[in-house]
Amino acid sequence: MITKSVRTLIVVLILVVISAFALTACTPKVAEAPTETVLVKLKIGASPVPHAEILAYIRDNLAAAAGLEIEIVEFTDYVQPNLALNDGQLDANFFQHLPYLVDFNAERSTDLVSVAGIHIEPLGIYSKTLTDLKDVPDGAVVIIPNDATNGGRALNLLAANGLIVLKEGAGYKATVLDIEFNSKHLKITELEAAQLVRALDDASLAVINGNYALEGGLVPAKDALALERAEDNPYVNILAVKSGREQDPAILKLITLLTSPEVKAFIEEKYSGSVLPAFGN
Repeated sequence: MITKSVRTLIVVLILVVISAFALTACTPKVAEAPTETVLVKLKIGASPVPHAEILAYIRDNLAAAAGLEIEIVEFTDYVQPNLALNDGQLDANFFQHLPYLVDFNAERSTDLVSVAGIHIEPLGIYSKTLTDLKDVPDGAVVIIPNDATNGGRALNLLAANGLIVLKEGAGYKATVLDIEFNSKHLKITELEAAQLVRALDDASLAVINGNYALEGGLVPAKDALALERAEDNPYVNILAVKSGREQDPAILKLITLLTSPEVKAFIEEKYSGSVLPAFGN
């Protein structure tokens, strides 16, 4: 049998519970602060044109929606961006083609890998004095890049246009020692690729990389006397990372952006055939 004092205690407890519920229900809820999106930062080394321009388009138009913040570090040579990437100063770089990367790894003992092919910059033959390769004079001075892969690439372009003949099987690693016939007695001089545009005044012909031609104010699709073919071209410019980061989620997002329809349209519109997308239809 419940005593009067017990009944009184139960009633008091019930009233306390009811009061507490009422106070909770009447207390205004504090609005939760919106969750701030945290962007993953990627530091990417690139040549100024067109690589840094392509990355700038992504940074300004596409990156944030993909959860990325892109910092672009510009380089004007072909050595430092790979050394910086291998040393961990960069998350990726975007300036070179695969044959160059393979040779660089072998020569410098670096451990860099390609993760995506982005575009082709056809190597071109340029002149300030000639308008047709048929008019190249005997003994003309021809300047070409001095790095192994682009030098061989330049010699192959000269051979493809009938200016020299290379030994069978010379391939993209051809050197001047692989020239079998030089009927016009061309004086072929090797210079650092970045110097070729400035040295054009002192040569009859210069074989210039697409990025340096664009930086120097040339329009490859219009100004070159001859351009590499885009079909089956092994010199696709790549995005490179240090080995082990191939599946990094931020790198995979960057690849998706670099090979997106938006970037393809940007390349086609801005460069008008002087730079060619290497992805998509």
